[in-house]
Amino acid sequence: MINRVVLVGRLTRDPEMRYTQSGIAVTRFTLACDRPFTGQDGKREADFIDCVVWRKQAENVAQYLKKGSLAGVEGRLQISSYDDKEGQRRYRAEVVADSVRFLESRNASRSSDSDSYSSNSNTGGNGNAAGWGSQQQQNNSSSPAPASSSSNSGFGADPFSGGSSIDLSDDDLPF
Repeated sequence: MINRVVLVGRLTRDPEMRYTQSGIAVTRFTLACDRPFTGQDGKREADFIDCVVWRKQAENVAQYLKKGSLAGVEGRLQISSYDDKEGQRRYRAEVVADSVRFLESRNASRSSDSDSYSSNSNTGGNGNAAGWGSQQQQNNSSSPAPASSSSNSGFGADPFSGGSSIDLSDDDLPF
């Protein structure tokens, strides 16, 4: 049997980390995932999916993610039940995460109204908050830039806008 869930969404609130009695970290958070269609009123709807992550990754999620952060979650769906105060049986569906990916830099998630990959964020232009890209760029700054680079290079640049046309015949295409 297959029980696999892959989600991409934004956190609806700050993650809540706790420790079990045996000292294992567990963090709970909720992802808002847009539906691929709009409702009858023309507005896009979202699903709010509860997620739980354990151990070291739980500590990382609690430390680095916050409300509004974009995250990718891979895991399995788990349904649990409990009795509420009135004795009614309640069911809870949640994704038990095997992997949580941080899909934007910390600087980008701090200011949601600014460009995620602007030059004032310390990402080195590659969205990597650790600064690896900026170190690499500094080392290569003395070498000449490639001929295809322009002032608007980066994530928004079109890699196929070299300005020259490509001469192809139908015989060159594999289909």
